[in-house]
Amino acid sequence: MAETALPVALDRESAEPLAVQLADALRSAASEGRLRAGDRLPSTRALADSLGVSRTVTAAAYEQLHAEGWIAGRHGSGTYVTTTPPGPLRKRSRKPVAPVITDFVDLGTGAPWAGGLDRAAWRRAWRAAADAPPLSRPERAGLPEYREAIAEHLLRHRGLAVNADPVLATGGTTAVLTEIAVAVLKRGDAVAVEEPGYQRAVGVFRANGLKVVQAAVDAEGLLPEAVPAGVKAVYCSPAHQYPLGGRMSAARRVALVERARRDGWLVIEDDYDGELRYDVAPLPSLAALAPDVVVHLGTTSKILTPTLGAGWMVAPEHIATTVLEHRDLTGTSPAAAGQRVVVELARMGDLGRHLRKLRRELSERRALIIDTFADAGIEVLGDDAGAHVVVLLPSAEQERELMRQALERGLRVDGLARHYVNRPKLQGLVIGYSACSREQLVSALPVLTELLRRTG
Repeated sequence: MAETALPVALDRESAEPLAVQLADALRSAASEGRLRAGDRLPSTRALADSLGVSRTVTAAAYEQLHAEGWIAGRHGSGTYVTTTPPGPLRKRSRKPVAPVITDFVDLGTGAPWAGGLDRAAWRRAWRAAADAPPLSRPERAGLPEYREAIAEHLLRHRGLAVNADPVLATGGTTAVLTEIAVAVLKRGDAVAVEEPGYQRAVGVFRANGLKVVQAAVDAEGLLPEAVPAGVKAVYCSPAHQYPLGGRMSAARRVALVERARRDGWLVIEDDYDGELRYDVAPLPSLAALAPDVVVHLGTTSKILTPTLGAGWMVAPEHIATTVLEHRDLTGTSPAAAGQRVVVELARMGDLGRHLRKLRRELSERRALIIDTFADAGIEVLGDDAGAHVVVLLPSAEQERELMRQALERGLRVDGLARHYVNRPKLQGLVIGYSACSREQLVSALPVLTELLRRTG
């Protein structure tokens, strides 16, 4: 059906947001029969031009109607009315619709530099992976060649000397935390998690019936003496504490391991970006220090792409055996396709080349941020590692307001508040620099600097 003209009038003098007016007008047109199921709507850009408003207004109205189920997009075709409201619309409470920003610079955390992947190497690895014959039965522990590749990777890039036997393939950090929560720990067990810390780990533990308690961190990471008595496991990120960015000192690592052995803890070491160190060689992993009480977790999601869905676990034998028994019992196993791609990237040397390129790029981006902020008198928290920095702010209100202002200027940044279970003790921005392009980062820094200086 041809695109439907929309006789919509907006009142610019009204206190009601334009996006709300537009969404209401479209609903009314549908309920009165001027729009019918199957009618094609103008694009958000075309409608914005015809109404003389910004595209943000039309996008927000369409987003609201799409969420309510009145319209839907068809790939390559446009946006269509799916159904019409039954009868006259009831008077409803009017809540302002926040503008939907779809074109922003992503300065959030947790994303890799996917744009830096060599596309020729990427295609070559997938083609080579496809040459392997299909599996007749799943490999519960992971493909043997993948486990060997990860053992080599850990030796070269993390200084962890293991053979393939204690290495298990995983579907990523969240997936293996679920396996540990269900198979290794028991419902009602207490698990200590860094505060602030990785809230998806908190969510996994709680969803599986575990009691989560908080353990404080400082500039050197987790405080072993802050871990409450009676816990069965401690989850931490010693190489680069998430999100504050500290590195656990050698003395503190020893203290943590000694207490784990004395009190019967299992230490879960999330080495989510341990390969990304720029100033000095990383300290040995906790697993290298105490393989008897430490479960070491890694992932390709931060160094390559979450497309692969591939990670790894190095664990004491009884832990690995328990996880494998759980996989047999439930019929689950990590997907082999991503593992095969990793194997081919490693075999052809592309994994090592990418990591060297990744370290150079992110190191330069970090230096750019540090220098820009230093010139403006803005202090940055965290070690010279990883893919994010932290800038502290005076109050929670300023954190929320600065995030809002940044989004209005087209910048998506993270805040510290969401990384706390309890009331946040620190406020600030967590600024990632891997998801965006170098050009986007360069253009975003003056805006971010201006907002931070204005905030004081």
